[in-house]
Amino acid sequence: MHKPFLPLNASFGVVFMIAAFMTAPTLSYGDELNIYSARQESLIKPLLDRFTALTGTKVNLVTGKGDALLTRLKSEGLNSPADVLLTSDAGRLYRAQQAGVLQAFSSQELNAAIPAHLRSSEGQWYGLSVRARVIVYAQERVEPAELSTYEALSDPSWKGRVCIRSSNNIYNQSLVASMIASQGLEKTEVWLKDFVTNFSRPPAGGDRDQIKAVAAGQCDVAIVNSYYLGGMITSEDNRQQEAASKVSLFWPNQKGRGTHINISGAGITQSAKHLVSAKRLLAFLATDESQQWYGEKNNEFPVRAAVDISETLKAWGPFIADQLNVSELGRYNAEAIMAMDRAGWK
Repeated sequence: MHKPFLPLNASFGVVFMIAAFMTAPTLSYGDELNIYSARQESLIKPLLDRFTALTGTKVNLVTGKGDALLTRLKSEGLNSPADVLLTSDAGRLYRAQQAGVLQAFSSQELNAAIPAHLRSSEGQWYGLSVRARVIVYAQERVEPAELSTYEALSDPSWKGRVCIRSSNNIYNQSLVASMIASQGLEKTEVWLKDFVTNFSRPPAGGDRDQIKAVAAGQCDVAIVNSYYLGGMITSEDNRQQEAASKVSLFWPNQKGRGTHINISGAGITQSAKHLVSAKRLLAFLATDESQQWYGEKNNEFPVRAAVDISETLKAWGPFIADQLNVSELGRYNAEAIMAMDRAGWK
């Protein structure tokens, strides 16, 4: 098996180009860079501090919820101080693109380093890490042979055995959007109707809560982003470690389209006043150093093949990832939300 989320065109030449771009001339530009980030400060600030150390560029970071930051960018317009938008999920990046708050720019380095299906075809945003939405199951109550696809979780045999978070969650919206893109709305709606009837409880909480619910016996399987499980495995909280020890990860749809993946990513705003530094930051976030950080500290997968992954990620084994262009997750977002609502997914 292979890992299609890694670029087929990655090479030493790409790594060299990015490294050269980062280390060109004096490494001191005396500039500032203003970033709006939907990523938690702890998950991005160490990288930004490293960027400052390398370039001398002062970084001003504003963190917040993804939708709130987009609303802020829209209201501020060209007067916004933001140069870069960092956020999770291609659905949110697509919304920002459609709202006109991002600008297109050309980057041979980023185009060579990041596969086409993980970035905007218009050059408005780039995926910087890959996250997989997987099935976790109770080791004591489920055999791996019982599992196969997301679609199979609508089977009556899973009645009252499935945990998942709310339909308001963008990760679930993007999963359903990927189904609409790959198999059409009609088939997706049939699946949704049956899938919702298999919920063990009304959707509540985040992905870690779903994992804890499986561990506690409230359900037998859950659909979550894999990095949440990784974070629990490596947590200093003994209760999280204990819950994680009672579940295992399963890669869905390995004989078909592959496991659904999404991204965290970034784009340069229309209002950017520090364009050179903004481009330099995105190039830095695609370097080996930054990509390894995503894997080691955030339990996400790198977008580039040249980068090693953590022992936690290696333990889950290789998997086949969906090759759908992640822009489609945003394109079908509205249809996904309406379909989920019609199916009664709260």
